[in-house]
Amino acid sequence: MRPDLRDPRLVLLALAMLSLVATFLAPKITIRRPAFDLLAVVDITGSMNVRDYAASGLPVSRLDAVKTALRAMLVEAPCPSHLGLGIFSERKTFLLFEPIDVCANFAPLESSIDALDWRMAWEGDSRVSAGLFRAIDIARDLKSDLLFFTDGQEAPPLPARGVPAFEGRSGEVRGLIVGVGGYELSPIPKFDDRGREIGFLGVDDVPHESRFGLPPEGAERREGYNARNAPFGATAAVGVEHLSSVREDHLRSLAEKSGLTYAHLENGKRLWTDYAAVASVRPREAALDLRPFFGVAAAIFSFFAGAATLLAQAFVQARRAASSNRHPQQGRSK
Repeated sequence: MRPDLRDPRLVLLALAMLSLVATFLAPKITIRRPAFDLLAVVDITGSMNVRDYAASGLPVSRLDAVKTALRAMLVEAPCPSHLGLGIFSERKTFLLFEPIDVCANFAPLESSIDALDWRMAWEGDSRVSAGLFRAIDIARDLKSDLLFFTDGQEAPPLPARGVPAFEGRSGEVRGLIVGVGGYELSPIPKFDDRGREIGFLGVDDVPHESRFGLPPEGAERREGYNARNAPFGATAAVGVEHLSSVREDHLRSLAEKSGLTYAHLENGKRLWTDYAAVASVRPREAALDLRPFFGVAAAIFSFFAGAATLLAQAFVQARRAASSNRHPQQGRSK
């Protein structure tokens, strides 16, 4: 018996087969798409170990919160965006690798982000302003936007003269200074020489004042002041530098000086939204693989072909039942 070419089930199965064959034969096409090039620089100094974020009801460190947000950004970034990675400690920014294709190198990028650790730091100091200005220079040379993640805590504190002058051109590099951390003061974890946590920093573990350069205004009223021998006074300053919160005013000031935009770290989606609002869009040609589209089409056609078969069988059974009800079996004649 010849098949009925008008049967929709046959048509759907034929379309499913053609789509399946196309998944093996369909070429990639080149299209022009919006893309982004960005350099992410992460502060790995001691205060980034403060646990004032939460995940699944458990406290997590600022550094872990940054890593989670960066991984989420990888998912949000359109192909063929590029991402580079760097770290900041002491007063230097170190480039780990230049921006590479996010989609083609998703797994290595994710692994590199996961591997970021405070133990990679080469000094205990944290001169945030110097690290930021160096990161801006690197991003400019790479022709990339910048994401600079830090809680903004300078260690030791800034001298009385304040932040050093920004010698670059304001607004030359676009991007975000991302403030990391809560707004309430929290203790900073303390580690021994083997990297084992042994408690929290105490008031005597950190300097609470910078004594480089000129003394602050009013220093002459301090106990033991001597213009020549003790211009900062004779007693050590005591403050709250052993505790930490996001230094938002300081970071906003740095953003204003450099022409970047400030944003507070909440989560990966919010971070991508904040970045996209100030990002430089760089259209770039990308290969579009059509095979997934044909694979989805084959699955859809197969589903509807199966559904049509089931509906046809149900219709036939319903007609047979209705026919039996209209013509009940006659008894045998004598």
